[in-house]
Amino acid sequence: MPQLMTLRRNLPKIAVSLFSLAAMCCTPVPEAAPPVVTVPMPVPTPTVAPPTLSEPVYENYLDAPQTPGDWTYSRDAGETLALFASGGNRPEFIVRCNLRSRQVGLGRAGVAEVPVPMRIRTETEERLMSASPVNPGRALVVTELTATDPLLDAIAFSRGRFAVETAGLRTLYLPAWPEITRVIEDCR
Repeated sequence: MPQLMTLRRNLPKIAVSLFSLAAMCCTPVPEAAPPVVTVPMPVPTPTVAPPTLSEPVYENYLDAPQTPGDWTYSRDAGETLALFASGGNRPEFIVRCNLRSRQVGLGRAGVAEVPVPMRIRTETEERLMSASPVNPGRALVVTELTATDPLLDAIAFSRGRFAVETAGLRTLYLPAWPEITRVIEDCR
């Protein structure tokens, strides 16, 4: 009898336990959610826009005809410049040494609202960089390098010429004349 009394007292607890057990048996077990896989966002790499349809494409930039024009060297307060222009017109490409900071700027004539990709091709090196617009009303995009950057030596000692590809602009095939080397040496 004492056992029956204990059973009656515990009957509600037992019923709840049995009901819970029955409910668990009848309820489908949810499938485990697949693990969350985080995929790192790719870092955007600048790409050079394809040449315009009117611009011929060359397998090797050395096969392309040189862009018409000449280099000139000038020295101003705090900087030296190698300017490439055709027929005395506005420069199409600039190599600039900031004598104070010892930075060499490579500038391409052209209008851009945001930074654009600029690829330099030489005999021994090729590099894709980002060129930023200089002051909103000025038609120039620029990238800067330290004076000891090996790309500068590759430009100066390239076999006759180097190429400058800038998104949205025609490709320049520029001669590697001494004016460039002089500006680079001014910064070193």
